[in-house]
Amino acid sequence: MRFGKIIVFAFCIGSVCSFVPAMSWCSEEESGATMEMPEMIVTANKIEEDVQDVPQSITVIDDEVLKEKEIKDVTGIISEIPNMNYTSSYAGQVNFRGLSTSLLTSNNPVVIYIDGVPSTNQYGYDASLVNAERVEVLRGPQGTLYGKDAIGGVIKVVTKEPVNEWHGSIGAGYGSYNDMEGSLNVSGSLIEDKLYLGLNGRYQQDDGWITNDYTGDDEFNKSSLYNLGSYLLYTPTDRFTAKLTLSNDYSEIYGITGYGLPSGTRASEFDRDDAEHSSFDEDFVEETEVMAQSLHLKYEFDSVTLTSTTTHRDVETDGINDRDAQANTSYDGLIGFSATDSETWTEELRLSSNNTEGVRWVAGAYFDTEDIKKGPDGIQMSFSGNDYEMSYRSKTESETQALFGQIMIPFLDSFELTLGARYQRIDKEMDLDTYYGLVGASSDLIYSIQPDETWDVFLPKVALSYKLNDTWITYASVAKGYMPGGFNFYASSGSEEDISFGPEQSINYEIGAKAEFARARLAAAVFYMDIDGIQISKYDNEIDMWVTDNAGGAYSLGAELELTYFLTDSIELTAALGIIEAEYDDYDTGTVDYDGESISGTPSHTARIGLAYYHPNGIYARGDVRSLGEVPYYDSSNNEFDELDSYITADVKVGYRFEGYDIYAYCNNLTDEEYITSFQTASMKAVASYGDPRAFGIGACYNF
Repeated sequence: MRFGKIIVFAFCIGSVCSFVPAMSWCSEEESGATMEMPEMIVTANKIEEDVQDVPQSITVIDDEVLKEKEIKDVTGIISEIPNMNYTSSYAGQVNFRGLSTSLLTSNNPVVIYIDGVPSTNQYGYDASLVNAERVEVLRGPQGTLYGKDAIGGVIKVVTKEPVNEWHGSIGAGYGSYNDMEGSLNVSGSLIEDKLYLGLNGRYQQDDGWITNDYTGDDEFNKSSLYNLGSYLLYTPTDRFTAKLTLSNDYSEIYGITGYGLPSGTRASEFDRDDAEHSSFDEDFVEETEVMAQSLHLKYEFDSVTLTSTTTHRDVETDGINDRDAQANTSYDGLIGFSATDSETWTEELRLSSNNTEGVRWVAGAYFDTEDIKKGPDGIQMSFSGNDYEMSYRSKTESETQALFGQIMIPFLDSFELTLGARYQRIDKEMDLDTYYGLVGASSDLIYSIQPDETWDVFLPKVALSYKLNDTWITYASVAKGYMPGGFNFYASSGSEEDISFGPEQSINYEIGAKAEFARARLAAAVFYMDIDGIQISKYDNEIDMWVTDNAGGAYSLGAELELTYFLTDSIELTAALGIIEAEYDDYDTGTVDYDGESISGTPSHTARIGLAYYHPNGIYARGDVRSLGEVPYYDSSNNEFDELDSYITADVKVGYRFEGYDIYAYCNNLTDEEYITSFQTASMKAVASYGDPRAFGIGACYNF
């Protein structure tokens, strides 16, 4: 049955691939074309290659497109990627090809890399793109080269390299809901051809669109953030490069973009008009600060390059929330609370070949240590007329060692074979103490445990590409993905086995095609992923908490298509489509069997289409329309799966560039679409979060 579906998906993609190039079959003389698609160089395989030659699904967004689409952080990138979805409720959560954030471990299936600093944590997805040269989104398992958590993919931010002449940009904007933002990016040489300095920053704040009628606060879901970055680049010789990068990101988010109703309420019963005037008896506040540093050393020998990347990242979060997201209930005055400090050190030593043709290879070793301190984390609850508090304090330490390598071997003129592998070992241990007592009084230690686990895994990758001609390349690949196991931070009873969950593993099969013409660039892929031990988040009514566990098996099957096409020298059409079927094969809770249900958080489709106009005198305009399909979710109150409705949004922007200036106006969610982005249920509440209403704004930027 699934094989038949794969054939159908492949046929659909093949049909589209056959149709799209037909728009460009005529010669440049016949069509009057005067332009060519620019070459896109990427470092997906940690060596420089043309994106069209890399045998995997890659989306590349350069800095000009980032500016035109008002994409200022990683969450904006995600909305561009087929079969990828992001929700900001209760910290950032990503779903890609059926793989979701492991809610209570904070691990996302899509890893962010900025200047070599990896971020697997769901906090910090508001990282700035002010100094981005381009963003490479590598779709599918990337464990071979990018490590233990890259089961779904990698978002790789490549920053701009400086030149001797000092240059940069400064910008500011203002929009609906008192949205104010500013940015600065400047770089140049301190010692010509030897030492360079770069500085960049971004600030943003808004008052939100929800009023808390209970307190009269009309800025209930206000927020503010800043991103600061700097680097020193030292190039004493043509062969040696040293780059030190520092960054500090901070965000303060109040409220939620929705509201709560009693447990058992379904998503269809919520309304955004009610969200705009809600009642909460307690605040929601979440503060996150990220400090990151990296040291990148590179020495080019005659035939190979030796690279060392050392990184340190510290993430601190602190938050409280209204226990039931409502007012005038028995839970009034009760809160949930959390505090986390996560510190990670990484070191990668890598050796790669310098040749750009023939056999190319990369090999290396990777090490990391991660310490996560949580607590006090907990909840307050009402029972038999008294208010009680359950709190958890834990420290988790983990170490990772890995060896990896990949080689690309061309043969028979038109073929190229890619072989890659990674062997890694993860040691993880936790010390957990759980306390229980009356609110406002000292609590008693009711539970303590010190689990310890080690996981070893081998992650192979094989890809074969075939260059049909100068225009077309096809490929097929098989890769293993991996998400480590761990321990539940929130437990009040049970053995080590009871509070542990295993790794999530996948085998990803993909076939695809890429083509490039004078006016068009096309990429299409069909994938099938077999998932074992899929990590799930479920509500445990016995302890009144969410926990992480493993279901048995699952699969996802889908297709993706991306297109860039210049209708004329001044009009550009872009489009992307992702369709997917993702279901649980083996998901039995012991009381309910969910085999055949769609995987939570996975949209049935993602689609976008954009049209941009550029006039030689500097006027430009663009419009982008996005569609997200039905999203399944697990309703723990009713012990069943349901779906959030599909929706369509539209954004527009017009501007004028002259003498280094860029002045523009924009409107997001032009039709004021009302849509739910996430829905969660628990024993005392159901909470729906909404996308932002229509918003207008203006801005200006000066490049010097």
